[in-house]
Parts: sequence; structure tokens; C-alpha cells
Amino acid sequence: MARRPSPTSALPAVPRRLGSLKMVWRFASHYPAQVAAALAALLVTSLVTASIPYPIRSMIDRGFSHGGDAAHIDQVFYALFGLVLLLALGTAVRFYFVSWLGERVVADVRVAVQRNLLGLAPRFFEENRPAEIASRLTADTAQIEVAVGTTVSVALRNALTGIASVATMFVLAPKLAGSLLLAIPIIILPIVLLGRRVRGFSRTSQDRIADIGAIAVETLGAMKIVQAFGQEAREAERFAAAVEQGFAAARRRIRIRALMTALVILLLFGAILWLLWSVVSDVAEGRLSGGSLTGSLVAAFLVAGSFGSLTEVYGDLLRSAGAAERLHELLTEVAGIAAPAEPRALPEPARGALAFEHVAFRYPTRPDVAALHDFTLTIAPGETVALVGPSGAGKTTLFQLAERFYDPSGGRVTMDGVDLREADPADIRARIAMVPQETVIFGASARDNLRYGRWDATDAELWDAAEAANAAGFLRRLPGGLDTFLGEGGARLSGGQRQRVTIARALLRNSPILLLDEATSALDAESEQLVQQALERLMADRTTLVIAHRLATVRAARRIVVMEEGRIVEEGSHAALIGHSGLYARLASLQFNEAA
Repeated sequence: MARRPSPTSALPAVPRRLGSLKMVWRFASHYPAQVAAALAALLVTSLVTASIPYPIRSMIDRGFSHGGDAAHIDQVFYALFGLVLLLALGTAVRFYFVSWLGERVVADVRVAVQRNLLGLAPRFFEENRPAEIASRLTADTAQIEVAVGTTVSVALRNALTGIASVATMFVLAPKLAGSLLLAIPIIILPIVLLGRRVRGFSRTSQDRIADIGAIAVETLGAMKIVQAFGQEAREAERFAAAVEQGFAAARRRIRIRALMTALVILLLFGAILWLLWSVVSDVAEGRLSGGSLTGSLVAAFLVAGSFGSLTEVYGDLLRSAGAAERLHELLTEVAGIAAPAEPRALPEPARGALAFEHVAFRYPTRPDVAALHDFTLTIAPGETVALVGPSGAGKTTLFQLAERFYDPSGGRVTMDGVDLREADPADIRARIAMVPQETVIFGASARDNLRYGRWDATDAELWDAAEAANAAGFLRRLPGGLDTFLGEGGARLSGGQRQRVTIARALLRNSPILLLDEATSALDAESEQLVQQALERLMADRTTLVIAHRLATVRAARRIVVMEEGRIVEEGSHAALIGHSGLYARLASLQFNEAA
């Protein structure tokens, strides 16, 4: 069936079976006291339930025969009331601990998955939609919570109750119990056969839920664009189509589960009725007491109810296994970019030298297109180099390689003389500050957004950085100052204000190397001037690599590198390059003529 690739289309397949729930057990095993308490309560309630036929047999055989024994009947009901009280207490204890475990395990799984995701290279998020990955952290973990907090507990309770009830039947009516055991394999067979189909439908259903979540996140995040272009109806139809696909997948799963449940209940209760029919003659001929038959009947129905419920529980477990499988894929995904076993330390103090030596590179998602060809460029400590060229020339690729988001397929990238592949990525990035063209403001306070540059910065340092970035004025005017919530994506700030916050963030980082993706191209004249002033302060005494989209901003650069199709085609100052009839001169002519 043709459809959009799932978020883990590039990941190795994991066998679809209940074994996927081992991952859940690993997390639950971190809390042995709570697991032990839950299992103890579970055992008590199962044994209490299975023991109910004994007082019933005693009441019928002694309380109703030979004229009746009213006192014994009273004693039996006292005993039954005691069992009910114990059952209620055990059930409450079991519910508390399994619910606690469900919530705790889900919290731990979410944290572990998120921690692993944070260590993955950008390649993973280019191949897998972040919105679908996010749905795994919500919808799939919710399914795990149901499994741990309810489904597993119910499955164990029914299994223990069924086994204990069979044991009770052996005591009360061995012939009936033995016949029932022979019938159980006939009952289990449909569960196994139909369960295989349920497993596939469960995984498909979870995938469709992920699609629904991804579309919702994507649409809501771009609501202004949707409404501006009048695409509300189309987005509603797209979402409705995804919902219908999810419903269709769920309907197939439900149909199989309904068939499995009906078939098992029919076989189970039919077998019990047939077996009871066969032992009625034993009661009539005195080989089995009426109390033993009644007690066995109660036990048999406990067995039937337990195993009948297991069919529904089994379907839920399969669905949870599908969710666990999807989370396991994220949890075990290995980072493509990682520190070597013995990382080489970068020289101290940092100088800020950066070099690309005969670098060749192709993006994993576009292996047929070379982003860089035998590229060589050396940036001296404290030097500012501007990168100019059309889209797709490879400018952004240099930034990605410098921060070791990718490794080159040929040649090497060095920082202060150290090959980046030999260093810890965390050490590399600690020496780099980045100001992107598209600002990233988190849905948090102004203080936390600034502190992203250096989390231990004091308020005085935050204000100093804000002053240098021309951001202090508008930050002081915010209702709560630095504690003001900036909105999702910085919705409460203008474009220029958002850009100045990111510059202040970079100032706080105080790194020797600055990667600057020109940030003024979409700003008005006043904002551009303020941002440009802040950038000049930021670039002082730092090695700076600038991607220049507007050539007017790089006229003062001592060295301009002109790139095309992953190669350097020109290099020099603005004055030198404008005098040649090369690519830079053509680009400058187009831009300056347009400006005129």
C-alpha cells in the first residue's frame, strides 16, 4: 500500500510479538518494591477468588442436607464476607501499585526516548518527521501506560485466577477438571492463530494515529499560512482523510478481536457445559456430592471467565506491544555522529582556527548530488570570511560540517589543528556560537531564551548581553521583564527583536568561532541597523564565517569566498571581485541594480 513513510522507515525492523514488551519490563524492574507489592496483592486476590467454591460446597453439603444446619450456613456467609473484604482490600492495593507503575514507567520511557533523540544527528530528523516522532512520545506511551497500569495486571489476574480455579476443580471434581484441561488447548489455538493478524493490525493502527498527530501539529503550527492562503477546507479534508484511515485500521483490528473473543467464549463455555453434562450422572449415582458439583460449577465459570477475558486482554497486549516496538526503535537508535572511544582534546587556550581540507560531501538523503567537491578553505584565528553564492552552492553545508552535524566523505575539517572526527562533538560545539537566519525562540521566558547561550549566566550577565545586542530596551518594556513568557516561537516579539535575542544568546556563549547566517535580509531598515550594530559587537575578536545573502552587508569583509556547486570559484575583497566579470560581479550587479 503506497503511503508516506513512517517515522522509522530507515530503521531496522523489530519482530512484531509480545517480546517487544520486554522493554517495558526493563523500566518497571527499576522499582522492585512496587512490583513486589502489586504481585503480592494480585496473588492474594486471585487465590481469594479461586477459594470461593469451597465455602459454597460446604454450605450445600452440610447446611442443606439432613434437615439443614442454620449455624453452619451463618458461618459460611461470615467466611464469604471475610473473603469479599480481603478481595476488596487486595484489589485496591493492586490498583494503586499497578497504576503507580504505569505512570512511572511511561514517565521514564518518555525521558529515555527524548534523551536518546537529543543525541541523534540531524540526518535522523531529515529522514523521519519530528511531528510523527512526537506522537510516539504521546500516543504510544499512553498505550504503554494502559498496558502497565491495567492490561498486564488484568492478564496476570485472570491467568492466576484461572490456574487456581482449575486447581480448585481438581479438589472438588477431578474428572471434570481433567476433561477441562484437555479442552483448553482447543480453546487456546484460535487465540494464537487470530493473534497473529491482530499484531499486524495493531501496529498499522498505531502508525495511522501517528499520521493524525503529525498532520495536526503541522497544520496548527502553520495556521497563519493556512488561513492566509484560504486552505482551511483542504486541510480539513486532509485531516479527515487521515482520521478515516486511522478508523479503517482500527476497524480491521476490532473485527478480528471481536471474532477471536466470540470464538473463544463459545468454545470455552461450550466445553464446560458439555463436561458438566457428562458428570451429572455422577451426582445422580452418589459418586459426587451436590456441593462438590456446585462448587465445581462456580470454579468452572471462574475458569471460563478468566480465559475468556484473556482473549480481550491479549488483543490489548498486542496493541501495547506494537507501541512498545515503535518506542524501542527510537530508544535504541544509534547516533551517527558520536565521540570516539578516546576523543582527542582540543588545544587550550582556544585559538579559533578553522580549516576545510579537500572536503567532499554528499547528504545521506541526497546521495546522488555532491554538496562539496574537493573543497579547501582556511580561516585564520580572528578572521572574518564571507561566503557568497547562489542557493545550493554549499554554504550551509560548511556550517553543518564545522559543527560536526555530519562528517565529510572525503578530506577533513579541523579546529585548531584537530580533525573534528577525533574530537568529542560536545567540545567542538562548545567553541562555536551560531546565529541562524531563521530565529529559534523557545516557548519559555526571555530569561531562559537568553540563558540558552550559557545556562549559568547571572542576571547581570544577561542584561550586559542584551545591551550589547540592542535588546535591553524592549526586554525591559515587557510586562514581566526577563520573566515574561515570549510565546511559541517568540510570537510576542517582532522579527528584529527575535533576532536580537538570538544575538544576545550567542554573546553569552562567548565562543571563539562564530557562524553567522546573515540575519538581516528580512528586516525593516531600523531593525536591520540595530541588528547589524549588535552583530558587529558579536563579531569583534572572533573567527567569523558569514553566509551573505545580501552583498551590501559584506562589502567591508576582508575576504569574500564565492561558491558555486560546492566549489570555490572566486576569492578576494569586494573591490577586487567587483572588477572581474565573474559570478560575484553578476550577483552584485543584479542586487545593486534592483536596489537602485
